Amino acid sequence: MASESGDSNMDREMILADFQACTGIDNIAEAITLLELNNWDLVAAINGVIPQENGILQSNFAGEASQASMYGPPSQSEAADAAAGGAVPPTSSSSSSSSPPSSSTSAFCPSNSSSRHIVERQPRMLNFRVEYRQRTVELVLEEGSTVGEIKQILETELAVPVSKMQLKGWKSGDVSDSTVLRSLHLPKNNSLYVLTPDIAPTASTSKHSALQESLNQNFLLVISHREAQRDYSLNFPGSRTIQEVKRNISDLTNIPVRHQQWEGWPASASDDSMTLAVSGISYPCHHLSVCRRSSPANSQEPTEECADVHMVSDSEGDDFEDASEFGVDDSEMFGMGSSTCRKAPMMPENSENEADALLHFTAEFSSRYGETHPMFYIGSLEAASQEAFYGKARDRKLLAIYLHNDDSVLSNVFCSQMMCADSIVSYLSQNFITWAWDVTKEANKARLLTMCTRHFGSVVTQTIRTYKTDQFPLLLIVMGKRTSNEVLNVIQGNTTVDELMMRLMGAMEIFTAQQQEDIKDEDEREARETVKREQDEAYRLSLEADRKKREAQEREEAEQVRLEQMRKEQEEEKEAIRLSLEQALPPEPEEDSAEPISKLRIRTPSGEFLERRFLGSCKLQVLFDFVASKGYPFEEFKLLTTFPRRNITQLDPGSTLLEAKLFPQETLFLEAKE
Repeated sequence: MASESGDSNMDREMILADFQACTGIDNIAEAITLLELNNWDLVAAINGVIPQENGILQSNFAGEASQASMYGPPSQSEAADAAAGGAVPPTSSSSSSSSPPSSSTSAFCPSNSSSRHIVERQPRMLNFRVEYRQRTVELVLEEGSTVGEIKQILETELAVPVSKMQLKGWKSGDVSDSTVLRSLHLPKNNSLYVLTPDIAPTASTSKHSALQESLNQNFLLVISHREAQRDYSLNFPGSRTIQEVKRNISDLTNIPVRHQQWEGWPASASDDSMTLAVSGISYPCHHLSVCRRSSPANSQEPTEECADVHMVSDSEGDDFEDASEFGVDDSEMFGMGSSTCRKAPMMPENSENEADALLHFTAEFSSRYGETHPMFYIGSLEAASQEAFYGKARDRKLLAIYLHNDDSVLSNVFCSQMMCADSIVSYLSQNFITWAWDVTKEANKARLLTMCTRHFGSVVTQTIRTYKTDQFPLLLIVMGKRTSNEVLNVIQGNTTVDELMMRLMGAMEIFTAQQQEDIKDEDEREARETVKREQDEAYRLSLEADRKKREAQEREEAEQVRLEQMRKEQEEEKEAIRLSLEQALPPEPEEDSAEPISKLRIRTPSGEFLERRFLGSCKLQVLFDFVASKGYPFEEFKLLTTFPRRNITQLDPGSTLLEAKLFPQETLFLEAKE
C-alpha cells in the first residue's frame, strides 16, 4: 500500500510539473486546484485553461487522455524535442540584453510516444541576469531552452568560448549543457555568474573580477559547537560579513555575540565587518569552532588555541540580540526564519486554559512570521477533534496538529517558508482543522502527551516522544475513523514546500476515499432511518386513528347507555304515574246502576278497543285519567269523537260526560298529538 501511494504521489508530481510547463502557471496552489477540478486529467485541465479556439489539438487516439501512462515522465529525447520545438535559439540584440524568441509560439506538453498534444500559446519566458567580471548581461529565454543555448548567447556577448565557460549560480548545483530549463523548475527571475578559470583577466580587471567572483561564491562553514558537541554545516555567500555569521550562530547556540569565543578564523580576519570573500577563509569549505566565553572569575585568560576574534562591542552585541536585526536573506542561507533569541515564548507555561494558550500562540506566531499563516483552531484538542471528526460526513475534515519547538534550528524556516506559504495556507484552510501547540517547555510538552494519550492512544504519544528536538517542528495529519482516530502522516521540519504539499495531498486522497465511504454509509443510514421514521409515523397515526375510533365508539355506547337509562327511567316514571292514576280511578259502575251510565268505547292507535262504563256525572278528567292509565297520557294524545268530529281533550276537564254529550254511549278514538 505504501508503494502504491508513493507511485501515485510521483505520478501527480509529474502531472503537476507538466501542467505548469504547458500553461505557464507558476502558482502551485492554483495549478493543483485546476487539476483537482479535472480529476488530475492533464489534457482536460489544459483545455480548461487554454480555450480550444486558441489552437488545442486533441489526440487522434480515442481514450488516450484517460490513460495514466500518458502522464508518465518524458524521455530525454522527448525533452530535447520539446526544447527544440518550443524555442528558437535566440540571438543577441545588444551587449547588455537579448531579445526573446518570436518565431515560434508552440510548446509541447509531455506525453507518451504515440501521441502529442500541441498547444498553440505564448511560451513561458525566463529572465536571467548573468554577471561576468565587470559586465552584466540580461537574457530572456523560453523555459524550453537548454543551458547550452544560454552559453551560446553568452559566447557572442562576452567573446568567451563555450568550452572555457563555467555557468554558476543554479540552485540545484551544477547542470549540463543539455539540461532543459523547464526541468530545473526555475522562477521567473534568475541570477547567474560566469567563471573562466582558464582565461587570465586583464590587468585592469583582474583584481575586481577576482573579488566579484569571490563575493558570488558560496562558502561552506563547518562550525563545531564545542559545548553541545555538535556540528553545523552552513552555506554563506561571499558577500556575507563575519558579524552576520556570528549573529546567525547566536540564534543556533543561544550564545550572544559578545560571549562567543571562536577558533579557526584566519589572522587576516581582523574586523567583523569584513566579508567572507576577503577574510582569507578557505574555499569552498572552512572549519571553525565556537564556545561560550568563560567569566574572568572562573577561568584564566583564553589561550592561543582558543583565541577570540570577536571585534564587536558589547553594545553592538546587545543591539544584535533584538529580533528586528534580521531579514529574509539570513533565513534563506541559514535555514532560519528569524535570527534572534526571543524573550517571548510561543506559548506560556502552565496556562490554565488551552484556548488562552492558543490565543497567545497565534498572536506570537503572527508577530514573528506575519499575518499570512494557517488559521489555528482556538480551543482544546478535544474540541478540535470533535469539529474535525464528528460532524456530518460531508463536513468532516482532516486534523493537522502543528507542534512547535523554539529549540529546533528548523522551526523558523519551517514557519516562515512552509507554514506561511500561500499555497500551504490555502490548502490547510480548505481541507484541514489546524491545531497548534508549543512543546519548547517541558510542562507544555507533558501536557500535550497527556492530551494525545487521551484522544489518540499511547502509540501516538510514544511516537511523539521518539522525535528529537532537531526533528521538530512536526505536523501530524490525523484522520477520524469509526473506531479510533488514525495518524496518517508525521511531517518533520526538514522538508520543502513542494514535498509538504504533496504529502498533504496524499493524506487528502486517503481521507477523501474514506469520506466517500462514510458519506455513502451515512446516506444509507439516513435513508433507513427516514423509512423507519415514516413507518413509525404511519404506525403512530394508525394507533391514533384506532384510539379516536375506540373513544368515539365508547362515547356512542355510553350515550346509548345513558339514553337507555333515561328511557327506562321515563318508562318507570310513566308506569308509576299510570299505576297511580289507575288506582285513583273510581270503580266502574254496574250496568244496572240507578244513576245514568255512559258506556264509552275507545279505539287506540294500535287498533285495540278500550271499553268502560262511567257515571254520567263523572268529570271528563276521570275519562282522561282512565286513558292515561292505559298508557296514553293526556299530554301526548287527544280523544276525538267520530261524528261529528270533536276534540274532547280541548273541553273543560271539570265538565261532566253528560255536559260533553258523551251519553249514553259513544265511540271515541285516540290520536297522537302533533
